[in-house]
Amino acid sequence: MGRDYLSPKEVAGLLHISAPTVNYYTNLGLLRVEERKGNKRLYDRNEVLVNFAKIKQLRKQGYSLKLIRQHLYR
Repeated sequence: MGRDYLSPKEVAGLLHISAPTVNYYTNLGLLRVEERKGNKRLYDRNEVLVNFAKIKQLRKQGYSLKLIRQHLYR
């Protein structure tokens, strides 16, 4: 069974956030690009959903994005 990959635009729609936010989170290391097809970044759907839920939870607890990144990928 293959992985379910999403484009940045699809990630934005799935999470109800803007495309620039997807780019920002990617640049901070909060969302990992799993594969590249030429110039196109692709994200693993399951990882995006799990990580975004953790990001939202930790943000509500007052953690900075930098600390959240460290928590996600220790």
